[in-house]
Parts: sequence; structure tokens; C-alpha cells
Amino acid sequence: MFIKLTKEQQQLMVSDIQTFFSQERDEELSQFAAERVLEFVKESLAPHFYNAAVMDVKHVVEQQFSSLEDEILTLELPIKR
Repeated sequence: MFIKLTKEQQQLMVSDIQTFFSQERDEELSQFAAERVLEFVKESLAPHFYNAAVMDVKHVVEQQFSSLEDEILTLELPIKR
């Protein structure tokens, strides 16, 4: 997957991973180990969250389009016969 993170974002995430392991598992993770965990999350788990977000956006856009379509139809003029 083509997730691009800035160095600052990556370092913050690595730090968060190290903090999580320290607080939740009472384990000290090296920078390298935390980077490997981050790579695993990016490659294996992030696509699931990304796809869920895409579906959420699709749903929102469909709702907005439907609403816009309804608004446009209210502009239609009646035809007298």
C-alpha cells in the first residue's frame, strides 16, 4: 500500500507503539522493533481501515448526491397541457 508518512508522523507513531507496549504489556520495545510493528500495521491492518473509510465516504457522497438530485428536481417547472 502506498501510505506515505512524514518522518515526524512516523516517529510519533513509533513512540506511541513503544508507549503502548510499555504501559499495556510491560515490555520495552526498541525503535527497530516498534518500526517493524508499524510496518506490519501499515501493510496488514491499515488497508481494512482504509477500505472501511472509503465505503463511509461513498455512502456520504451518495446521500449528498441524492439530496442534490432532490433539490434540482424541485426546480422543475410544470408543463401545462
